[in-house]
Amino acid sequence: MSDTLVHSRRRLLSFAAGTLAAASLGVATPAAAEPKPGPAPARAGGGAAFGPLDHIAAGPLNVAYIDAGPKAGPVVILLHGWPYDIHAFAEVVPILVGNGYRVVVPYLRGYGETRFLSGDTLRNGQQAALAVDIIDLMDALKIERAHLAGFDWGARTADIVAAVWPQRCISLVSVSGYLIGSQAANESPLPPKAELQWWYQYYFATERGRAGYDKYRAEFARLIWQLASPHWAFDDATFARSAAALDNPDHVAISIHNYRWRLGLAEGEAKYDDLERKLAAFPAVTVPTITLEGDANGAPHPPPASYAKRFTGKYAHRLITGGIGHNLPQEAPQAFAAAIIDVAGGGTVR
Repeated sequence: MSDTLVHSRRRLLSFAAGTLAAASLGVATPAAAEPKPGPAPARAGGGAAFGPLDHIAAGPLNVAYIDAGPKAGPVVILLHGWPYDIHAFAEVVPILVGNGYRVVVPYLRGYGETRFLSGDTLRNGQQAALAVDIIDLMDALKIERAHLAGFDWGARTADIVAAVWPQRCISLVSVSGYLIGSQAANESPLPPKAELQWWYQYYFATERGRAGYDKYRAEFARLIWQLASPHWAFDDATFARSAAALDNPDHVAISIHNYRWRLGLAEGEAKYDDLERKLAAFPAVTVPTITLEGDANGAPHPPPASYAKRFTGKYAHRLITGGIGHNLPQEAPQAFAAAIIDVAGGGTVR
C-alpha cells in the first residue's frame, strides 16, 4: 500500500473515532461527514504554509502570529508545544477558516519571530508566564473571548486560561487533557519507568544539557518528534519548516528554564506567585471541553481517567486512533478541527 493511501486511511480512521464522544457534549456530529476542507496550505519545498506573519506588542513580547479568516468570525486561538511551532496547525487553519472561524496562531515566547521587547526581561518559561502571554495577546488584539485549543505546552497554556479566566475562554480543546502542574506536585518521584520518559528534563537540569541542546537543537527536536510520534512518517521538508522556529535567540533559555522551574531548580518571577498558588490548587475547568489523545502518543501523558474530574462543565474525551502520536493536530488535523467545531457549538460539522 502506498504511503499516501496509508496516510489518507489513517486520517479517515482518526476522524471516525473522534466523533464517538460528541453526544455527551450535546453537539451535532454527522456519522460520515468531515469538516469543510477550506483552501489547501502552500507546501512547496517545505516552505511556509501560511502567509506573511503579523506582529504586535503584547505584554513583554512582540508576538509574531498568523491571523486568518473573517475578522468578524468567532475567534479560535491555536497554541503549539515544544519543540514544535505554528506549522503543527498548517492543515487545521484552512479547515477552521473554511467553516467561518477567525484563527489566530501565535509563536510562543522563544519561538519563531516572537521577541522580547527588553533585553533585561527574564527569559522565563514557567507555566504562568506563558498563560499570561495569551491574555496579553488577546488584550492587544482586542479579543474579549475566544475558543482555545492546543497540545503539549500549548495545551497546558490553554488549560490555565480556561481555568483561571473562564470569562475569556468560550471553549477548550486540550490534547492529553489537564496539564496544569505545580512545583510542589513535581517533588514527588514517579516509578522508574515513568521517570525514564522524562530523560530530557533531567538532561536539561545540567549545564551539559543546556550546552547540548543549544548545539544540537535540530537533532534534539527530530529525536523528540520521533519518540513522541513513533508512527508519524514526517519528511525532511516538514521537519525543517518547523525546526527553523527553534533558531529564536531566546529558545534555549526559555526551554531550559521551563523544565528547571518544574523541578524547583530555577526561580520564577514574583509577579506570577499568586497565579502559581491558584494553579497549585488544580482549579477546575468549567467551560465546555473536549480532550483528545492519540493512540500512539510516545510522550509522557496522563491517563484520561486521572483528569476527567477536573473538567466540570460539558465534557467529552476522544481517543484518536490510527497510530496518532503526540503532535495530534498535525498528524490528525481533521479530527482536531472537528473537536474545535463541535465543542464550539458550531452545529453540524460540515
